[in-house]
Amino acid sequence: MTNEDAKIQIDKLRKVLSGHNYSYYVMAMPSISDFEFDTLLKQLQELEAQYPEFYSADSPTQKVGGAINKSFENIAHTYPMLSLGNTYNEEDLRDFDERVKKGLGTDDYEYVCELKFDGLSISLHYEGGKLLRAVTRGDGVSGDVVTDNVRTIKSLSTELHGDFPNAFEMRGEIFMHRKAFERLNKQREEAGEMQYANPRNVAAGTLKLQDSAEVAKRPLDIYLYQLIESGNVFKTHSESLEAAKSWGLKTSEHSNVCADIDAVLNFIRHWDSERHHLSYDIDGVVLKVNDFRQREELGFTAKVPRWAISFKFKTEAALTKLNKITYQVGRTGAITPVANLDPVFLLGTTVKRASLHNANEIQRLDVREGDYVYVEKGGEIIPKITGVDLSKRDPDSKPHQYITNCPECGAELVRKEGEANHYCPNDEGCEPQVVGKIQHFSGRRAMDIDSIGDETVQTLFENGLVNNIADLYDLQYDQIIKLDRMAETSAQNLLKGIEDSKKMPFAKVLFGLGIRYVGETVAKKLAQHFRNINAIAAASLDELTAVDEIGERIALSVTDYFAELKHVEMVNRLQENGLQLESTTEVVKRDSELLAGKIVVISGTFHKHSRDDIGKMIEANGGKQGSSVSGKTDLLVAGDNMGPAKLEKANKLGIKIISED
Repeated sequence: MTNEDAKIQIDKLRKVLSGHNYSYYVMAMPSISDFEFDTLLKQLQELEAQYPEFYSADSPTQKVGGAINKSFENIAHTYPMLSLGNTYNEEDLRDFDERVKKGLGTDDYEYVCELKFDGLSISLHYEGGKLLRAVTRGDGVSGDVVTDNVRTIKSLSTELHGDFPNAFEMRGEIFMHRKAFERLNKQREEAGEMQYANPRNVAAGTLKLQDSAEVAKRPLDIYLYQLIESGNVFKTHSESLEAAKSWGLKTSEHSNVCADIDAVLNFIRHWDSERHHLSYDIDGVVLKVNDFRQREELGFTAKVPRWAISFKFKTEAALTKLNKITYQVGRTGAITPVANLDPVFLLGTTVKRASLHNANEIQRLDVREGDYVYVEKGGEIIPKITGVDLSKRDPDSKPHQYITNCPECGAELVRKEGEANHYCPNDEGCEPQVVGKIQHFSGRRAMDIDSIGDETVQTLFENGLVNNIADLYDLQYDQIIKLDRMAETSAQNLLKGIEDSKKMPFAKVLFGLGIRYVGETVAKKLAQHFRNINAIAAASLDELTAVDEIGERIALSVTDYFAELKHVEMVNRLQENGLQLESTTEVVKRDSELLAGKIVVISGTFHKHSRDDIGKMIEANGGKQGSSVSGKTDLLVAGDNMGPAKLEKANKLGIKIISED
């Protein structure tokens, strides 16, 4: 294939895939199967790797991320991202309407009503139909440039079609659907990490992650609701949104033009009820004067526009009795206090329990057994206690004393300095920890032993057949056939599933060990870097933290794990049973030792080689790839669009900067 043929094929695939992306994520009308889409995407990835000179940041392949940004550039907004005035009642809305009428000197105007998404505000700048940059709201005057992360949002069009202005700004909200949030929390629970409180916090935190490949793994979505351009192309807000949609940008289907304030109030009442049926959280409705000329006439106060206001729904809350505080033990030994409540109906579900998170939260709320407490759900997935009705408190009540011993095994709890949670240290004798670790190990995201469900693990433990994950590989047919409800076929399937799991790759086994803070991604990085379990077990803190994205907290957890003789013995048993405890992926062949002992950081975009290729070159010549510029950095390979903060730091530290060539 000639370069010209390759360019034609690449452009064709990009156009086709972008069209399918739009149909699926924006129009919610899939035009091909997932398999067909993935096949086309793989073809494009292979061509782009073969012909890196045709790289484009707007290619559908870039939705998977890969850029690393240790410091986000902060820039001023062209137009400040002002807050809106808030109101919680109809009377205030009617007062707002009277001010609009008086300001315009007429009642000939209309409003556009839009849902107020509970997410993170973003400003997108397009030039020539392509996404130039994405900037967070920040303090309203300036924000952080998070373009690489925003590009990974599958419902966002980075390349437009149709008759669009050459340069314009589009503002919107980035958020996460509830189901996606629940899946993410489930994954964090399995990795022994604290769960997030609500989707908004996740969306905000995700945008500030340093690795856009990690951002791509979190299913963020976006709605765009405000066009800003200098050409006065459109007369009304509603007209501009229709145009933006025709260019491929995702706008909400639930906005509505309202002729007067009564129509606005009807819209608000409708969504105050219907919001519970949406797949995402909203916390109110925004109303804006539709006509742009009338907006100019009304102008701004020092803080807010006079032509728009936000009506916020009241958070749904209830007062109920807290009967008892109990404690749960997770597989990592983390202790979670739980408030057991008189049942109360909130947002379509009956709430009987609410997490109190840790001892600090109990102390902050001064919550006690027998108190009447305020429980809220609002935008929260997990019900939370927000306060106590002190007027109903029993005069003889005493502050709650946090437990000092594990509720399951009686071991004395420990609490590390700087951590909020208490932990049970008896990881080999505390039933929820033992069972939880085996369930985690055999689960789909680790060893994927289909024939072993949570109940089977519990049964095996209760019958004294397993006390740690290595025991699974010693199970015999004669032992398990005697168990209740265990037929011959079930027993054979269980043993076959265990045998088949020996083929699972090293990274899966490492994740399955359940080392605290070592989730799937960390396990992959460690397996790729050290290549076998013995090297990881022998690694020092410095060697561990030298691995991309491995911080001190993770490194300490790994060294602590392998410092325990019982863990080393268990891993040895897994090795003896034939599990994959060594990476089988291709080792980079050394071409020279020119970069031996040197740490090289790659930053920016390149034309002749991909970042992965440059990374392989570094390793092939004896060097190590660093993730951020620091005093340990020896070389910086600088490409286009490199962050100025990184460049400034490199110059300040006297680090040698070299080009792609």
